[in-house]
Amino acid sequence: MAPQREWFEKDYYKTLGVSSSADQKEITKAYRKLARTTHPDANPGDAAAEERFKEISAAYDVVGDAAKRKEYDEVRAMGPMMGGGGRGGPGGFSFQQEGGGFDGLGDILGNLFGGGGGRRGGGGARGPGPQRGTDLETELHLSFVDAVQGLTTTVHLTSEATCSTCHGSGAKPGTAPTTCTNCHGRGIVDDNQGLFSFSSPCPVCGGRGSVITDPCPTCRGTGSERRPREVKVRIPAGVTDGSRIKLKGRGGPGRNGGPPGDLYIVCRVAPHELFKVRGDDLALTVPVTFAEAALGADITVPTIDGGVVKLRIPEGTRSGRTFRVKGRGVPKSKRTGDLLVTVEVAVPAKLSPAERKAVEALAAAGTESPRAHLGVEL
Repeated sequence: MAPQREWFEKDYYKTLGVSSSADQKEITKAYRKLARTTHPDANPGDAAAEERFKEISAAYDVVGDAAKRKEYDEVRAMGPMMGGGGRGGPGGFSFQQEGGGFDGLGDILGNLFGGGGGRRGGGGARGPGPQRGTDLETELHLSFVDAVQGLTTTVHLTSEATCSTCHGSGAKPGTAPTTCTNCHGRGIVDDNQGLFSFSSPCPVCGGRGSVITDPCPTCRGTGSERRPREVKVRIPAGVTDGSRIKLKGRGGPGRNGGPPGDLYIVCRVAPHELFKVRGDDLALTVPVTFAEAALGADITVPTIDGGVVKLRIPEGTRSGRTFRVKGRGVPKSKRTGDLLVTVEVAVPAKLSPAERKAVEALAAAGTESPRAHLGVEL
């Protein structure tokens, strides 16, 4: 942003009642306090309060923004050289020219004033160039299986898009924008102040360098329209809830010939009643009986694709032990994950007479206690 003339004349820190070394939080706090007391809604009909509100708003617009504040501080730091009233420079700007010193000053001022520079003539700066479109974000709801296996689908959204009638020109079909006669296509106008000039966006064309005399009836000259869109997207295997997928160039349309923004797809994955994702692996808890865990057994385990696999439970398996089934997890392009099966010994809530008798016989036949290592009486 090019500095404004007011930057040399007004102390925005004093306007907000803070020191020039105040941090951004202090500046924001001071602005909010002043804004509450001077806002027109709180002072209906009070012209002085309204003017004061405008002043603190203008001050906060500069020093409340870290980037603008840095430029403002740099300009103010030049002190008398830029403040006016000094010797030697036309229009109140003073400098000392020694050898090639003027060129160095011109470079500094050229950067500060958006290319206006300290020397006159030449092509000069141009107005606002191509502007990148805004990034957009939308949600896509997926089933757990689709998220694990991946798929190609279509996202439906309503957003700004390049006008379908004028294709972004803003002009009625059969016509075209014309060069602005006020700025002659530069997009900016200069306010000469002696040796230096201040540049600002052209008030006629708004900095575009061209004007539309016959606007498009669909977008009314903006070059974009809000309409429903369908965007095809490839969802990779293994996305989880909250994953963001970037579609480059599928966001909002650019301005003045600028590139479009990007579209971000936020995946919302429904939970599964059996499976969970752990990186490239799938996790599953399978209940087994005490007899299966103690004696060993072959059990059938479901897979995410609707199939089944056989799993051997060895004799003496403890509850909570996890077994790995290779290649039955998330099907990634380079490697397919595994299926992690955790067995959990199921304890019946109620025993039949025959079951109770059998368990009591097992208890009576036992010779060791699982709590012997605790050192307490059995």
